[in-house]
This record gives sequence, C-alpha cells and structure tokens, in this order.
Amino acid sequence: MSNSLVLVINSGSSSLKFALIDTVSGEATLSGLGECFGMPEAVVSWKIDGEKHEHALDAEGNHHQQAVDRIVVLLEELGMKQDIVAIGHRVVHGGEKFTKTVKIDESVLEEIDSLSDLAPLHNPAHVIGMRAAMAAFPSLSQYAVFDTAFHQTMPAKAYTGAISQKLYTDYGIRRYGFHGTSHYYVSREAAKVVNKPVEESNFISVHLGNGASVCAIKNGKSVDTSMGFTPLAGLMMGTRCGDLDPSIIEFLLKKGWSQQEVFDELNKKSGLLGVSGLTSDCRGIIEAMENGHEGATLAFELFCYRVAKYIGSYMVALDELDAIIFTAGIGENSLPIRSKILENLKIFGYREDEEGNAAARFGNAGVITKPNTPVAMVIPTNEEWVIAKESMELLHA
Repeated sequence: MSNSLVLVINSGSSSLKFALIDTVSGEATLSGLGECFGMPEAVVSWKIDGEKHEHALDAEGNHHQQAVDRIVVLLEELGMKQDIVAIGHRVVHGGEKFTKTVKIDESVLEEIDSLSDLAPLHNPAHVIGMRAAMAAFPSLSQYAVFDTAFHQTMPAKAYTGAISQKLYTDYGIRRYGFHGTSHYYVSREAAKVVNKPVEESNFISVHLGNGASVCAIKNGKSVDTSMGFTPLAGLMMGTRCGDLDPSIIEFLLKKGWSQQEVFDELNKKSGLLGVSGLTSDCRGIIEAMENGHEGATLAFELFCYRVAKYIGSYMVALDELDAIIFTAGIGENSLPIRSKILENLKIFGYREDEEGNAAARFGNAGVITKPNTPVAMVIPTNEEWVIAKESMELLHA
C-alpha cells in the first residue's frame, strides 16, 4: 500500500464527505458521504469496486463524531488505516487571517471558529469535523486548506466594496471569494494544455456546479472572483440568487418578511430552482426546457447569459487571455450550457467545436472551440487532490 495516502474530510453542517487520496496519482482509493446529520435517518455510505455500502448512525449523539468513528472502522477493515500519513480538511472561510494551508492546533481551531460570522453554515461544522478527526486519529498531523486562500492575491480594487472603510476595518466586509482550490487546480492543468509556465498564464476559470463562481487568473494568481463576502454573490446558482440589488432585502423586510425568511429565499429557494419553479438540478432544467417548459427555458437562458456577462467583464482584469476554463459538475458535463455560453461570447470570436464539446464530458478534458479562434476548454477539477497534496507538502516541510 502507498505511503502517500491522505484522508481528506469536508465537514458540512449536516454532512461529511471523505476521500482517501493517493497524492502521487491523485486517485481516490476510497470515498464516501455521511448525510442527514441531526435527523433519525443519518447514515454513512461509501463505494468499494462500484458497490455501495451503508451504515446507519445512532439517532442520538454527535453524528459528526459517529461518522468519523465509522470511517476509522472501515479503514481498519480494509487494512488502509496504517497507510494514512496525514488528514486534510477543507475549510470554506479563512478570512484575511489564513492565506495558505496551516497545520491544525487548538489556536487554529479557535481562529476558524472565530470566523463563523463570515460562514455561519460552514465554519462551525468544519471545527466539529476537525475535533472528531483529531479524536479518532490522535497521532496524525491534520491540516486546514482554505477555499478563500487562493483569492488573497486579489488587488484592493477587486476586493474592496464601494462602502465606508469603517465597515471593512470593523467587520471585515470585503470580497473574499470561494472555490479557490478548484480554480487553483484547473489553472495549473490548463497551463500544461497551452504549454506555458503557470506564472505566465492567464485564464478565466468558470466553476459551474450547484455553487458557481468565475475567477480571473493573471500570471497564475487570482485577481478577481465573482463570489464575495459570502458564497451568495456573483453568478446565479442552483438555489442561490447571485448578484441582487441589496435594497430588495430592505423591501422584503418592510413587507413583513423575517430576516430568516429572506435568508432562506435568497440562499435556498432562488437560482435555477426559483426561476424555473421546478428544480435546482441542471439536468432537470434542460430536460424540461426541451419539453417546452417556459420557466426552465428562462432559467437556462438567464444562467448562461449571466455566466457570459461575467466572463466578458473579467477580460478587463487581464492583459491577455490564454483560455476560458469550464469545470465542476455543470461545467464539465453540460454540453448545452457550454454551447450557449460560447454563443453568448461570439462578439469576442468564440466558436464552438461541436465534436470537441461533445467529447469533453464525463471526466474527459479537452478544447471545445474551433482552431484559430479564442480557446475555451474543459478541465475536470480535483479539489480533494489539492487538499491532499498541500497537506502532504506541509507534512514534509
């Protein structure tokens, strides 16, 4: 068994994803999911050789700890536990405090927890997951890898809000950006495709999943990104509204909506789901659109239009552009959405290569524009590998 295995944990408020990553190949030798935490049907599931297995958690008690304890048992049963050299944790928000991966100790846990105001759904859950993993693997070094860290290279003109500086100094209100590990990974892979050093490469990275963001990458560094103070800003997403006139919040509050109702509406009932009135799933939107559903058609058009608008605006942040990169669940697999976005960018010279677009799906990378036109490509993301590699590098530092 390899001595390059890192257990990657992504702990959410009601779930916990895990993967055992070989940092040499980038392959996940084991992956699984704990879900429905806090509910009677809480369960941990995993796949071995394509076969799914499940383990129900006790109705009472700490489900995060139970899930990690079950992962330990599973690793022991498979004879893998002794080969794990480190544990890497995904952390959504590092604020301005964390600009790179760090080894976890009590002070780091306290710092991550202190940033919970910036990510109330995520950071407290990360800390719970970290404590559970530290209890289960007391002898292993554990590392925190931050979604926001890649974007700490943004210039002040990109991260500063057009608001009183007091709001920044007192409360840290600014653009932070997310999906940093994904944008980092695909930009490094894309540099290989265009055969240039990363430090001389310029991309617009388009991460399209249930959460979605665009990132302008200049000479290998993030210089602007669409998500903001929280992951609600920027693009239209599965259930999130993206950019919206902030006065709408005041308007709804005056209409008698509670703060929680407004939060739930913008975060959980908007985006593809809200506009279509059907579903947050891109595949369901396209299927309904093909059957003539007006709400689904509008959701599709709006989604593609807003992505293209962001891509166009981010050309301002770059002196040159080597390629647009599509990645994540929708970006890697949805041929109609990529096709429509490129059609919306025709003023810039983009022309879809239909065969190339059809081939670059289901884990396959590839260029999806015609020769002698501006380049757009698909690069499957691998955030877990980034987390595992950065943990391994710090372990050996």
